Amino acid sequence: MILTRSSVLAVAAVLAVTFSSGQDESVNPGINDSFQNPEPEKFVERFEKEGREVYDNRESIVTHLDLKPGMVVADVGAGTGLFTRLIAPRVGPKGTVYAVDIAKSFVDHTVMSCRVRGMKQVEGIVCAQDDAKLPPNSVDVVFLCDTYHHFEYPAKTMKSIHEALKPDGRLYLLDFERIEGKSSDWILGHVRAGKEVFQGEVEAAGFKLEEELDLFEENYFLRFKKKVN
Repeated sequence: MILTRSSVLAVAAVLAVTFSSGQDESVNPGINDSFQNPEPEKFVERFEKEGREVYDNRESIVTHLDLKPGMVVADVGAGTGLFTRLIAPRVGPKGTVYAVDIAKSFVDHTVMSCRVRGMKQVEGIVCAQDDAKLPPNSVDVVFLCDTYHHFEYPAKTMKSIHEALKPDGRLYLLDFERIEGKSSDWILGHVRAGKEVFQGEVEAAGFKLEEELDLFEENYFLRFKKKVN
């Protein structure tokens, strides 16, 4: 169910000051320590396995992105490249997929795994903690899978994503449900906030929620559209 407009506006009002201030301090220091120089092979075993909800539903997720040949897509937080490799055939050889991650080893692994499959439309970008490093006004779709909760500087990062999207660009946010008394202890300890807070932050960054896609038990899947002033 999509959050009510009044509840989201209340959250957005509180967040507006943070998002307009530039956000110079991390909202979750240390969450990305394990991604400073990760070994991709170890994370393939962790990310690309049966039983992980987003892995089990990977084909359905990509189908719901409604991709077309020739599109430019940014897989932000690409990790081991699972979704980059699924997205690339959907946009075809005339499209572009940016595999974006803070870890160079992940980016190199993803690009290499795509090249050996003949996917030359994939380009790697090593981003910063506060900047996705995407070309401005160039991207049709930004995809964030279990990534937003890793943003240490969400205001700045979302500003860079907003600037990278074309005027009619779409943002897909897939992340863990964090509900006290329901979510696992790992999620409660790892994810800093629930859906209502993250949705409010994204809307405060200049996006409008269009739809929540009801596909999961442990995750939620939101589609936003870029708002243009």
